[in-house]
Amino acid sequence: MSTTKRRVAFKRAGVNPFWPLAVALPAVVAWAVLAAFGAAPPGMGTDPPLPDLRIPAYEVFPEEPTPTLPSISLPETTDEKPLVAIIIDDVGYHRVMANRLIGLGPELTLSILPGSPFAEEILGTARLMGMEILVHMPMEPREYPEIDPGPGALLAGMTPAELMRQLNANLDAVPGAVGVNNHMGSRLTTRWPQMYQILSVLRRRSLFFIDSQTSGESICRGPARLLQIPFARRDVFLDHDPTPDSVRRQVRRLVRVARRRGEAVGIGHPYGATFEVLSEMMDWLRESVQLVPASRIVHTIG
Repeated sequence: MSTTKRRVAFKRAGVNPFWPLAVALPAVVAWAVLAAFGAAPPGMGTDPPLPDLRIPAYEVFPEEPTPTLPSISLPETTDEKPLVAIIIDDVGYHRVMANRLIGLGPELTLSILPGSPFAEEILGTARLMGMEILVHMPMEPREYPEIDPGPGALLAGMTPAELMRQLNANLDAVPGAVGVNNHMGSRLTTRWPQMYQILSVLRRRSLFFIDSQTSGESICRGPARLLQIPFARRDVFLDHDPTPDSVRRQVRRLVRVARRRGEAVGIGHPYGATFEVLSEMMDWLRESVQLVPASRIVHTIG
């Protein structure tokens, strides 16, 4: 909402000229706090439309959730509670929902799409809250070009120079990120030469990689082991069926996997149902497991 500056003869009226500032400043602060934690002010419940931007699909899920894979050389721990990392993918196109998710607590990890319109703003808010940030790297799915992973996608047909150029541009677009996970990528993550090149760059930048496992044929573990970069794999998609009952079941499943393996990685998306369920289950999650940022879950494969 725009504001209009008006000049008033305060002195003639006997009014303190700083009185309007004293009244307006608390309102501005209250608006900022509400916006940061998701309680949007009246008229600000949704983001403005983005008619000139291609908003990529959230994800192309496997036909069936990928089975949980064996544990990866877990370090010894004396804590009784297992570790759980919850990553929220596809952040950057919906500012209000991102702020609501940020308000759930710094244990969550946000994965931001490079080039998204609200990436910089969301990144700044998340940093203030002490959250970890990943680059949600768009990669070619098997369904490409029918399904488009969005701007800046890494494609299987790129030359090594083209791939390197786009990869570095995407990493530079999310400054301060501590790691990367793939957006889509069911084709590219099955290609050894491209993934070796990608993970080589991540190693030089001291970034870790989390395989979202959009394909059961992913080969990412191999080059990660060869290059000795910290690595993990997604265990549970929380919202491949974005209905509250299904998300609740998946959150409970994530905890069961963590209790069995000692740790687990869950991936969700900025759906209303995902926020609703996480909001109601956060206290239970904190009692049941150790909610940790993504960097606590990755390991160098021996």
